[in-house]
Amino acid sequence: MNVSDPPRRARRVVLPPDVRRPFEVFLNGVPQVEGADYVVRDGALVFQRELAREKVGLGRWTSMVLGIAGSYGKDDSVDVAYEREGRRMVAAKLPLASADDGQPRASGG
Repeated sequence: MNVSDPPRRARRVVLPPDVRRPFEVFLNGVPQVEGADYVVRDGALVFQRELAREKVGLGRWTSMVLGIAGSYGKDDSVDVAYEREGRRMVAAKLPLASADDGQPRASGG
């Protein structure tokens, strides 16, 4: 029985338009290093590894609410910390973009 949709996979995350260097990138709360973990290309972060965000289906959601099952699916989260007008800002859980069109995908849940 299929209780959830397959994870959405991507390597790109489009930066919000107000993000300017210098900025910090976090993947699942872990600091990432430009050049080793990702590169900046055409206004997007391009990661060396595949990222995924699982959309939880109704059956899985119901089983989690009832305490029957937990959520152990792949759900990568990319956050960017930067400064705007002297204030520290964080763009959290940025949408993943498909590799073919560069457009953000629905974050699914």
